[in-house]
Parts: sequence; C-alpha cells; structure tokens
Amino acid sequence: MKPLRFDGAKILTVGDAMLDRYWHGETTRISAEAPIPVIDVKEIEDRLGGAANVALNISTLGAKSYLVAAVGKDSMARELRAKLEASSVEAELIEQPDKSTTTKIRLVSRNQQLVRADFEEYSGISSETLGNAVSKFDEADIVILSDYDKGLLEDPQPLIGKYVAEKKPILVDPKHKDFSVYRGATIIKPNLSELEHAVGGWGSESELLKKVRILLDKMSWSAMLITRASDGMTLIEAGDESHFPAKARSVYDTSGAGDTVISVLAASLSSGYTLKDSVAFSNVAAGIVVSHFGVTSVSGPELSAEVSSGDSYIKGVMSAEQLVTAVRYSKSLGERIVFTNGCFDILHAGHVDYLEEAKKEGDVLIVGINADESVARMKGEGRPINTAERRMKILSSLEAVDWVVIFEEDTPESIIEMISPDVLVKGGDYSVDQIVGADLVKAYGGKVKVLSFVEDCSTSAMVEKIRKL
Repeated sequence: MKPLRFDGAKILTVGDAMLDRYWHGETTRISAEAPIPVIDVKEIEDRLGGAANVALNISTLGAKSYLVAAVGKDSMARELRAKLEASSVEAELIEQPDKSTTTKIRLVSRNQQLVRADFEEYSGISSETLGNAVSKFDEADIVILSDYDKGLLEDPQPLIGKYVAEKKPILVDPKHKDFSVYRGATIIKPNLSELEHAVGGWGSESELLKKVRILLDKMSWSAMLITRASDGMTLIEAGDESHFPAKARSVYDTSGAGDTVISVLAASLSSGYTLKDSVAFSNVAAGIVVSHFGVTSVSGPELSAEVSSGDSYIKGVMSAEQLVTAVRYSKSLGERIVFTNGCFDILHAGHVDYLEEAKKEGDVLIVGINADESVARMKGEGRPINTAERRMKILSSLEAVDWVVIFEEDTPESIIEMISPDVLVKGGDYSVDQIVGADLVKAYGGKVKVLSFVEDCSTSAMVEKIRKL
C-alpha cells in the first residue's frame, strides 16, 4: 500500500478547547492528614485537550488545521495559544474576560492517574460571534464539531446550516445531549454511552442497527460511526454497516482516543479516501494512541507505517452479527473465507501449527470458540481452564487469525449458516463426515478439508498430566 497522504486536506475544528495539565511525581508515603498518597511533584506537563487536541491531531497528520474555540483571559489561555502556534494550528480563540479556560489537572505517579481536578465554566457564545469567527476559515473543506458540552456548541444549527448550504461535510463528536441539535450534519460519532443516552438501550445488535437507522433518517445524517472501546467501531449507513474490531494492544490510557478517531476520519475523507477506508485508518490510529500514556496524537508517517504493515484493521473479536457484516464486505472484495472452531482451552504448539495451516486455505481465517458453559458440558468438571475472554484474546493475537467469534451452542452450525465460509477446516483427528457443518458447506459448493494431525498436542491430555502431578 502507498504511504498515506493528508497534506492536501484543510479542516476546521469548532468546539470546546481545553488544557490538559499533568503533575508527575513519585508516591512513597501516605499523608498524616488523611489516608491518601502524597505525590512529590517533579514535573508539570501541559498538553492540548478537547477540540484543541482534535486540531493538533489533524496538524500532526500533515493536514492544514484550523480551530475556533472559546478561552478565558488567563495563563491557561496563553499556554493554549502558544502550543497551538507551535503545532502549526491556525486558531481563532474567542476570549471571554469573565470566564476561565477549561483546564483538567491530573496527578500522575508511575504512569497511573491518581486523581483529576477539573476547572471549567460554561462558555455561552452568541451565534453571531461564532459565525464571525468561523468565517475566517472558509477555505476549509471539512468541518468538525467537537462538542464537550462546555457551551460553545449549545446551538450548532446555524453552523450546520451554513456548511450544508456550502456543501461541506460536517463531522460531529457529540456529548450526552439531545442529538436533534446535530440535525443535518453528515456523520455523527458517538460512543456507546452517548448513543444510549440518545436512543435508550437495546437488547441485540439488530435492535441497535434498527434504532440507528431510524435516527439517520430522522436527522438526515449520512452515517453514524459508533466507537465501542475495546470492541472496536461500527459504521452504520442507510443500507449498509461495517464493523472494525480493535487490534489487541496493551492499553495504557484511553484519554483523547475519540479526538484521534474523528481527526483521522476527517483528514482521510478530505484526502479522497473512501468512508470505509477512512474509518479503518481511524481505528488503527485509535489503537496507536491508547498504547501511550495521556492525551497524545498520531503522526501521518506513524499511521501510514502501521496501516502498511499488513497487520491492519481486520483482526479481532466480533459478535456473530458483526461477523456477518464483516464477511459480507470481505467477500465483496473477492476474499476467500476460512472457518474453523474448537475450545482452544490451553493454546499449544499444535493449535498454532494447525491455525497457520488453516490460514493458507484462504485470505481470512475465522475461529469460532465454544462458550465456557459449552466447554464444561463437553469436557466435564473443571473445564475450561481459561475463560472465553482469555481464550479469545490469545487467539486474536495470533498472526494467522483474523476474526474470533464465540458460540453458546455445543456446535458452530448456526455460525456456519450465517457466514457461509468458502472453506471449512478441522484438525486431523476428525474425518470429513464427522465435521459439523460439512454437508451445509458442500451443498453450496464450499470446500471441507481435514488438516494434518499433530501428535502429542492434546489439551485434554495436557490437563490430565498436570492433574497427576
């Protein structure tokens, strides 16, 4: 894949900027005044936060970044201005002498946040003032509304109306409020909590999709991108949906991950990439930033290298419904789908060899695993040794495995029916007539294959040997 290029993009971010301040130090004793740790502060670090972090992310990617935000007349505002200027962000900061700049102070010891203190005031800005500020950046080709509910975007309708008339895409990062205030925008990016606040709960993925599509039609949005933390992202359009699982990583801090998502999404769309590719790049970028401490950004070369590595955005754990969507899209690209299943209770060398061999049968390898209750029914008391969550995490980290899905029944027949894999495989201790779903796959012209058998690599035998020790 060619290196990603964002240097032609011009993006305006309008929203609630803030200063993220970190007090770093060591904790070696407990206070005599109260049962709390005492931090010996050695370093104070300031970073751009909120809408300012969105603008920073855009600039770091190599795109042209503009920002409109409200600040107070204080030292925090001066620090914000200096950092924005140093980051090549062109900013119009609306100064409010009677307000203070939103500041979040985090006390940190050994890369762990111990406490956070927020200093903020509601910053109501008139539509006329805001309109005058944003008009200075009419050369922008995409607009982000970064709403942290601090007052700047109390009524975004005049802004949305302006950019709809100019035929400029409007991307919204919303807060816990009535989503009707964002009516007419192009794409809205809530997390699960924000979405639930807007539409109420749901009992299944299909009910979620139904509620979102009703909202898309009612609010005249083109798409909704739902961020789902460790479960990745789901893109929902009027007639289509795609799920992007999160890449397995060590997560240090999720601060600012949502800012990164919408920044990369906007920069990618502005640079001519498709919506699905843009979401995929955003998903990769979010994975990068959560593996660092504190609010941070991802550079264009860093993102490009990660995407080009081949270990991209398709790997991870999915629900059955998400898997159906992913498989449909994968097949539309002409990719060959391979499916296998098992308990995978204690992952061993035999499993790894078997999965690597299975992957060679196609382009995408899906592994179905039995739920804990199913393993217990089949294997007896004391099994599984590892929970389904642990087993899925280990499997999804293997290079050969693309998607992992869990099934509650004793067999994966319902999963096989749902996804219709091109190739169904099992290990060499089975014969074709013993493989669940074989008749189904052969009926529509799919391939069923028994792979080689690896001696002395039975999980049950290992468990029994350990019990005898």
